Amino acid sequence: MAVAAQARRRPGNPFSVFRHYNYRLYWWGQLVSQVGTWMQSAGQAWLVLQITNSAFLLGVVTACQTLPMLFFSLVAGAVADRTAKRPLLLATQTTMMLQAFILAWLVWSGRVAYWHIAVLATVLGIARAFDIPTRQAFVIEMVGREDLMAAIALNSSIVNGARIFGPALAGLVMAVYGAGWAFFLNGVSFLAIIYGLMRMRLSRGRPEVGVRRSIWHDAAEGLTYVGREVKVFLVLLLLGLIGTFVQNYNLVVPVLAKQALGQSAAGYGFMMSAMGVGAVAASLGLASIGGREPDLRWLYATAALLSGLTMVMAAVFDYGLAVVLMVFIGALNMVYMASSNTAVQITVPDNLRGRVMSIYNLVHNGVVPLGSIFLGAMMSRFGPRAGWVSAGGVGLVSVALVMGLAAALVGRRGAGRGPGPAEPKPDTEARS
Repeated sequence: MAVAAQARRRPGNPFSVFRHYNYRLYWWGQLVSQVGTWMQSAGQAWLVLQITNSAFLLGVVTACQTLPMLFFSLVAGAVADRTAKRPLLLATQTTMMLQAFILAWLVWSGRVAYWHIAVLATVLGIARAFDIPTRQAFVIEMVGREDLMAAIALNSSIVNGARIFGPALAGLVMAVYGAGWAFFLNGVSFLAIIYGLMRMRLSRGRPEVGVRRSIWHDAAEGLTYVGREVKVFLVLLLLGLIGTFVQNYNLVVPVLAKQALGQSAAGYGFMMSAMGVGAVAASLGLASIGGREPDLRWLYATAALLSGLTMVMAAVFDYGLAVVLMVFIGALNMVYMASSNTAVQITVPDNLRGRVMSIYNLVHNGVVPLGSIFLGAMMSRFGPRAGWVSAGGVGLVSVALVMGLAAALVGRRGAGRGPGPAEPKPDTEARS
């Protein structure tokens, strides 16, 4: 039986995960949808600048789209754990599709105003706050634990591949037909993932029956689990530190490209594309070893390498070398993110998965503005290379601190996991 299972997995083949029918539908739907998402991201920024010519107002729209993650993540995770995931994903994907169509109509009709964009960006952010943890928790239901890392790695290849082509396609569409078509095509792209979700063959009766306690109690239960589960706590702590300081590429890359390397917008874009190329290549490599569970030492090593290479970028004066290093940074960043995601999902029990993944996204995305302020201040005071030195240096210190904390916690508890609840028992008294 074990030999047969190994044969089915075909280690070394990064696409063996596609034997899962539901995942095939999901992957192809996401591939189309993510290209549309990056098209809208580029189109929205360009439209705001056309209307307002204000970088500050563009930042406000960005905040409208990202702040809902901070406010709704914990509640969204609790909802994902107590609700069947496919209907919830159909609701979030449909909401985002309608948001894109409304924005396209406003542009075509000539009625679009700045406040329309801000309100619709907020709607998109709320939908994403519920969509992201639900999608991440849904992956294991499609592929099982043995193929989880392969699936997560291939999901990352979609996002990074779309990052390469989506903005470029949006630029061409907007240049010829206008921004409205970028939003319309994004709306159409959601039909692919909606179709895939509707065609999936899922076992019935998987969600929990009934509501055990208040949604706030369920959200707090996720926080309690993270506090007690040492491995998950350490992974999330390191993820938060690395995400806050090291992964601020949207800030440090354009400043380095323009102020230190003398590049135009095209040169900056090519550096970001190089990062995407590295991420896609690394995702295929990770998918080929998808059955292996990443441990803390692997996460420490990849985070340290990523931080060290970030510091090296500060000493680069040749643009060609900078592009090459961005390929490696993209690869290491993807490996670290996919490994962190897999380490958490393999450890967490199924009934807490949505809540823990919502905390994962909150930690990774909610604290980024703090790092942006710090790195922006460093570059304003000491120059564009100071951002890379500061980011990498803080990253290396963070790895050392988390390793020290891990040694203390494991030494005190005698294992890599705390006594947190593996599968909390239903509170039958709360049901009537």
